[in-house]
Amino acid sequence: MTKRVVILDYGSGNLRSAQRALERVGADVTVTADAEAAGNADGLVVPGVGAFAACMAGLRGIGGERIIAERVAAGRPVLGICVGMQILFARGVEFGVQTDGCGMWPGAVVRLDAPVIPHMGWNVVDAPTDSVLFAGIDPGTRFYFVHSYAAQQWEGDPSAKLTWATHGVPFLAAVEDGPLSATQFHPEKSGDAGAALLTNWVKALG
Repeated sequence: MTKRVVILDYGSGNLRSAQRALERVGADVTVTADAEAAGNADGLVVPGVGAFAACMAGLRGIGGERIIAERVAAGRPVLGICVGMQILFARGVEFGVQTDGCGMWPGAVVRLDAPVIPHMGWNVVDAPTDSVLFAGIDPGTRFYFVHSYAAQQWEGDPSAKLTWATHGVPFLAAVEDGPLSATQFHPEKSGDAGAALLTNWVKALG
């Protein structure tokens, strides 16, 4: 049975490439800000590009933080991508300014301490062996990143599955925590590797 996926449209770009990538792996995809549609879908994708504060402002404008929280409380899958992952944390710090996030996970998203910023391009990740997202994906596989900020420590549930990468410093490349999953990289821009990851996520829905 085809899985219904909503990509949450809160004014943060990159929606169409995510839509195409999910459609290619067999999902029935709708891009909308409608809370009822987002609540009822088999899976909800929260994309995000640009600044943490701007993304949070857009998300709050459509009640997106409430939609995410209600889905997670009901055990319904959510996937955050790039800044859509970052806003799941309690706060983001950009240019010395702290912005409250959704608070689904404790901790802060801060600037990477690396010789070259942004971290742009392909990088390997270190996924746990029991990962659902990375099931069947070779350990040396590269994914596509574009970011200057990341969560660099985990203060949440110790049973969560954490995937790490390094650019100057180690940072969280992906988190799988019950119904709530997220990737700092862009699976929709990561070719066959990203398609394999999205296939794994869609297969696990409902």
